Amino acid sequence: MTRLPGLDLLRSIAIVWVMFFHAFLVDGLGLDFAWLQRFGWMGVDIFFVLSGFLIGSQLLRTLKRGEPLSLRDFYWRRAWRILPAFAVVLAVYIALPVLREAPGLAPWWQFATFTLNLLVDYTHHQAFSHAWSLCVEEHFYLLFPLAAMWLTRKPSAARFVSLCVGLVLTGIALRTGVWLRDDAANPPRNWFVEDIYYPTWMRLDGLLVGVTLATLHVYRPALWARLQARSTWLLIGGLALTSAAIWLFRDRTGLLANAVGWPLLSAGFGLLVLAATTLRRAVPGPGWLAGISYSVYLSHKLAMHAVHEWLAPALPLQGLALFPVYAAVILAVGAALHYAVEQPGLRLRDRLGAKPSPVAAA
Repeated sequence: MTRLPGLDLLRSIAIVWVMFFHAFLVDGLGLDFAWLQRFGWMGVDIFFVLSGFLIGSQLLRTLKRGEPLSLRDFYWRRAWRILPAFAVVLAVYIALPVLREAPGLAPWWQFATFTLNLLVDYTHHQAFSHAWSLCVEEHFYLLFPLAAMWLTRKPSAARFVSLCVGLVLTGIALRTGVWLRDDAANPPRNWFVEDIYYPTWMRLDGLLVGVTLATLHVYRPALWARLQARSTWLLIGGLALTSAAIWLFRDRTGLLANAVGWPLLSAGFGLLVLAATTLRRAVPGPGWLAGISYSVYLSHKLAMHAVHEWLAPALPLQGLALFPVYAAVILAVGAALHYAVEQPGLRLRDRLGAKPSPVAAA
């Protein structure tokens, strides 16, 4: 799929929003900007919708053409896209405890097997905990190609809609049941994070919305074009649904937010993604930031902690005035990881001989 400037813009907004949220590690953005920091975790859900749409579009387009889908090629390309930068950052976390934003680190094998989000003891192992979302993405990469081949063997709109509705209702039921159980038992751990926020089966809404958009894009191009022609209304609707979800998530750990807030938030972001596909003019800054966003996501806590511990105390700056320094170091570290590890890894992948595939890297 050709890169779309609107999606790059959303990706850049998502990574900045996530960094704002994690500013709590360095004393926050201050009271005046607490509203911006408070909901920054939603940036991850933008990434989920984008991943579902981009990967879904690539795979479904191949299947629609009647071409065989090479799982080996897909997994090969995804592995080289994800693993080199991830391995480097994980090695830093293991080898240099002084750089960790929190003292406790989960066992290395939980990261290596992408089971961190299912097994983590968040009370004691908070360092590199943001890798939980990468685990969700990896589970999606592993299972979605198989599901796509099954669904497209005998394409059926009714079956697809039924599956989507079933997954949404199952997610609502699971989160509600787990919330009621844990709230009653009140176990001595962070059960919201471990049992609701992290597990893959609790966080399928964003990926599902993205895949639904991809299905419309590939199998209903006329409907897709009609929807794109109403981009202003899509933008308004997306902002309205997102605002409603933000209102629900005022109590982030509450029952109502976790029962129905996730599909509502994902639907809002889905409309924003659909509206963003109509933007054709590239914006240089967001385009560059989107390009390095994966490396920035992996490394930003390391950079943030380093500034907080060693650079900030030596500067005559305080509070919000320090944040340009944080931003500059985060971007520098992320760019270094991107250009020194991520990009060479992709070039090596291509040199090692994976034959050209219609399933390109997202």
